[in-house]
Amino acid sequence: MGHFQDEIKATQASARELRERIPDVYEGFVHMHRAAFTDGALSPKTKELIAVGIAISDRCEGCIASHTRMAVRHGATEQEFAEALGVAIQMNGGPGTVYAPKAWAAYQEFKERYG
Repeated sequence: MGHFQDEIKATQASARELRERIPDVYEGFVHMHRAAFTDGALSPKTKELIAVGIAISDRCEGCIASHTRMAVRHGATEQEFAEALGVAIQMNGGPGTVYAPKAWAAYQEFKERYG
């Protein structure tokens, strides 16, 4: 398993335990997630690319992993992904040049598995 797949797996056990203690919070988050990522004027792929950019801005490796995996599953091409990372770099400056390559590595890892 790769680094970013491990990143997702590492949080799952703790998340399950926390979900048992605050189920209403997690249920609300799941409903919001479904509503936000449903197909509409923007495709789920486009929404996942936006989410990757935000994950880079927030410097959240788990978010980068999760949304990159979904972008790959929704068919994001290397060029689409690279251009989305270019926007993230432009909007974030120096930190973008650190976290965008992490997202690129995640893309390559998930593309190999799901692409």
